[in-house]
Amino acid sequence: MSFSFIRMPKYPECWSSCGSCASGDIFILELLVKHGDRVERDDNILTLETGKVALDIPSPQAGRVVQIHVTEGDTVAEGALLVTLESD
Repeated sequence: MSFSFIRMPKYPECWSSCGSCASGDIFILELLVKHGDRVERDDNILTLETGKVALDIPSPQAGRVVQIHVTEGDTVAEGALLVTLESD
């Protein structure tokens, strides 16, 4: 059994150059998984709100959700730990 840690991806470079998509704090709008859920690669695990855009964050691999490190409404930074998966 091994564990995978899903982290907040790097923000697109355009967010710092243009900034129109990412005005305001970036926060968790909706959690789409719960403890014990099985996810496949590319299944959406949560939705972020950037001030102007809602973005779905997909799982980079399949596994079972064993821990969720954020809650709806949390602000998140690049690299923040989001979810721990138990890999197959």
